[in-house]
Amino acid sequence: MPKKLNLTGDADADELLSEDPFALLTGMLLDQQVAMEVAFAGPKKIAERMGGFSVSKIAESDLDEFVELCVRKPAIHRYGGSMGRRVHALAQYVVEHYDGRTEAIWTEGDPDGKEVLKRLKALPGYGDQKARIFLALLGKQRGVEPAGWREAAGAYGEEGSRRSIADVVDEQTLQEVRSWKKEQKAAAKAAKG
Repeated sequence: MPKKLNLTGDADADELLSEDPFALLTGMLLDQQVAMEVAFAGPKKIAERMGGFSVSKIAESDLDEFVELCVRKPAIHRYGGSMGRRVHALAQYVVEHYDGRTEAIWTEGDPDGKEVLKRLKALPGYGDQKARIFLALLGKQRGVEPAGWREAAGAYGEEGSRRSIADVVDEQTLQEVRSWKKEQKAAAKAAKG
């Protein structure tokens, strides 16, 4: 079994991410415009408010009630309302297309890396970059290594890289990823001049 994830600094949140593939998929969905560890702690907040974390329970919940649960302080995200709607849409998609079995995204039909990437990009709220980072997270930390996964993940799949949440295994690697992101932002800003 793959090792326990260490993405949030919160043992309970990391345990949920390690045990529930939809929680991990949700954490990745929330990973924008907030600190990585805040995003990946979002599923734990949802679980606490729903009496557990369940893709089918989220999918079947009333949208307005679910959004209200997501914006309650402390909100699951800086933009709790819009992200609550995205999590709800993601749950509905996984139930509709994968019968609620999140792991089928990367296991059904023995897909290669390109196919897993294609499936991830089809998810509500997942664009190319988010899909590549999640594929790298699966390969680097969950033992999900379909043929060609590193190539499909692009630079995020590179061994030893420190580009994304896929590379975070402890506080030191978290800081290394933060430093890399800061350097990238500074370089982009300098290029704009």
